[in-house]
Amino acid sequence: MLYVADSAKGRLASIREAKGFTPDYFLRATITSGGCSGLTYQLDFDNELKERDQVFEDNGETVVCDLKSFLYLCNSTLEFNGGLEGNGFSFNNPNASRECGCGESFAV
Repeated sequence: MLYVADSAKGRLASIREAKGFTPDYFLRATITSGGCSGLTYQLDFDNELKERDQVFEDNGETVVCDLKSFLYLCNSTLEFNGGLEGNGFSFNNPNASRECGCGESFAV
């Protein structure tokens, strides 16, 4: 399962409205190689499901990821922090053994 915190839900709604996305757009979470810790989170809006996509509904949001990314994201929570110490989306990922200082990459 992937979870969406209230803070992320609010920000996703703002972005969706500002960009004029229709209700069929969902959030796609992908893990790619890169960053100072080895793996990087990538978030995009999408409206086309692919074969073997994993689809999750939480807190009124739909989050989709491919099967490989789900292995790294399982039981993670998407959060948004707009405060002084960090501005943006991040994952509270119980699978990460370490994260870089900026929170954009992780290792397992």
